[in-house]
Amino acid sequence: MLYNALFNLGILAAVWGALALAPSPLLNSPSVPFGVRVPPDKANAPEVAAQRRRYGALLLAATAAVAVLALVACAALDSLVVGAVGGSLLLTVVGVALWIRAHRAVADAKEQGGWYEQTRQGAVTDTSLRTDPVRFPWPWAIPAFAIVAVSALVGAVVYPDLPAEIALPQKSFSGTVYQTYPTTFWTAFALVLAQILVTASMAGTVAGILRARADLDVSRPRTSAARYRRYLTSMSRSLLGMAALLNLMLLGLSGMLWSDNRSQSLMALVVGVPVLAVLGIIAHLVLRVGPGGSRLPADITEPDSGLVPRDDDRFWHGAGMIYVNTDDPAITVPRRVGFGWTVNLGNLRFLVVTAVLVAVAMGVGVVVAVTM
Repeated sequence: MLYNALFNLGILAAVWGALALAPSPLLNSPSVPFGVRVPPDKANAPEVAAQRRRYGALLLAATAAVAVLALVACAALDSLVVGAVGGSLLLTVVGVALWIRAHRAVADAKEQGGWYEQTRQGAVTDTSLRTDPVRFPWPWAIPAFAIVAVSALVGAVVYPDLPAEIALPQKSFSGTVYQTYPTTFWTAFALVLAQILVTASMAGTVAGILRARADLDVSRPRTSAARYRRYLTSMSRSLLGMAALLNLMLLGLSGMLWSDNRSQSLMALVVGVPVLAVLGIIAHLVLRVGPGGSRLPADITEPDSGLVPRDDDRFWHGAGMIYVNTDDPAITVPRRVGFGWTVNLGNLRFLVVTAVLVAVAMGVGVVVAVTM
């Protein structure tokens, strides 16, 4: 019982930490508090600071209440994960609601205070990101591709000797259970196919962000452009490194699958080490690189242009989380809330490609279901 309670509290503490950091400059540009674009000199305005304090206080109170409910559910149902899963979902919903409330409050303060009325707005681009783009770091992709090749080779060797049925792990409220399936190509090589999907997704993501529209600082465009190039290099290498680590985890799980090894300690090692390494990469990006490369050292300096970023709130919906601009040819743009990039849901090319991929995925799913 004590272990279950500590497990639930640990999960909720992790969720609280992630939600508490959401409005922090660690994950967001200071000029977009709670997803609202404000002039740089208003990033720490009293109205913004008050919303940060209120968001943090209400989130802490909500976490305490949800923790009590989770512990009660854990004790009543005698389950390790029911309280944690339900509590995490509930706390996430509360956190999103608090974020939306703070977003509206900051937007109202911005409008009522006329924060943009006396500013010189501008936008800047660096054409060299198209004429001389940051190159795809192919050497950093070699480990991910090599692990996929090793997995496929080992699988091809052991496949003829596999038993008629193979056990695949399934997650349930009572923990990890195993379900047996007839041994087919799809069941035996399911995790190898997952490796291919992970590698292709990461490579595609890197290719996309290298062509994404840059969100440069109009007050110091040359400095910002140089820093952004270093940011792209750090992000692309990190993503490919994560792909290699995830593929390594899937290789270990494939080995356990093919050998019918159900050791929980071995599974914890196979999964835990790569996941911890991925978390280490993410921590490096957050603490040492920063949103848009804001923590990277600047190679050059230049005087302040006196311009501020244009007020583009009309293109951002869902409390600053969803970008829709039919006039913007870019498919991928920097996220306003959180770290990394998001897609332009107003871009027709993206919508067409997404529809095609969904149709292909549904077709593959039908084929797999029929053949299993």
